[in-house]
Amino acid sequence: MGKLTLAACIISILGFIQPFKKNIEAGSKKSNSLRIFWKDNLLTISDDTLSGKKIEILYLEAFCKTNSTNQNWEETTIPHKTELVFADEKNTHIKLRTLVEPDIEVTHDIRVKKDEVAFNLVLQNKGKKRRDIEWFQPCIHVDNFTNRNQENYTSRCFIFTKSGLTTLNKTQHTEEAIYKGGQVYAPQGINLNDVNPRPLSPDKPINGLIGCFSDDDKYLMATAWDNYQELFQGIFVCIHSDPRIGGLKAGEVKKVSGKIYFLKNDPEKLLQRYHRDFSKTK
Repeated sequence: MGKLTLAACIISILGFIQPFKKNIEAGSKKSNSLRIFWKDNLLTISDDTLSGKKIEILYLEAFCKTNSTNQNWEETTIPHKTELVFADEKNTHIKLRTLVEPDIEVTHDIRVKKDEVAFNLVLQNKGKKRRDIEWFQPCIHVDNFTNRNQENYTSRCFIFTKSGLTTLNKTQHTEEAIYKGGQVYAPQGINLNDVNPRPLSPDKPINGLIGCFSDDDKYLMATAWDNYQELFQGIFVCIHSDPRIGGLKAGEVKKVSGKIYFLKNDPEKLLQRYHRDFSKTK
């Protein structure tokens, strides 16, 4: 009788656990719907829940020196080359290595985490001299996500100003700069001589978020870094949150981290996530 009771208990427990196991597996599959792929400086992010939409990022477009605002772009950018070090079979984890001339090494650890992609970078100056490397550019193409073109995509993109969430078409624009087109949004405390040589908006972002809404208004995508030089409305249906480095002394190591969020269209939830993740953002 005792043995039968024990066996019955085991069967009962297994029957109780099985639905939870299925739920866990289903949740795991859902959390891994984001996928990442990198080749030839292009990082592609796709998600089954976004109706086949994808985000393509020029990763990385440029590493930049100081005094960039009023000089030719060729004098600002530093030659660099990125290579793939590791990619898992599930397309959820990538490692890259970038060599920035002449002697800076950047290692990238990029991972899918449920409804976000997390970036953790380590930058090291392996040389014997301080290097002028002030900021860099991941260029996020949003034409597919917004279903807009260069003429109308700014109405789908946003930053946060003192007025709250502000679409880029509603921000204050200027026109004069070395290069026409686009709009730069520099936060408080950034030297305005060290930003993109495109028109500089009088509006200052109050946090590091820049993002856009999907064409069906169901989702939003937004990106931020723990320390940023500028937010930028580009000239190729793109948006930037450009991370700040601030130079590297001989032998110095710095770390920067960032995220790209894919959320339902709820700006308040986005702000909550941002403040949780970047509460110490400079």
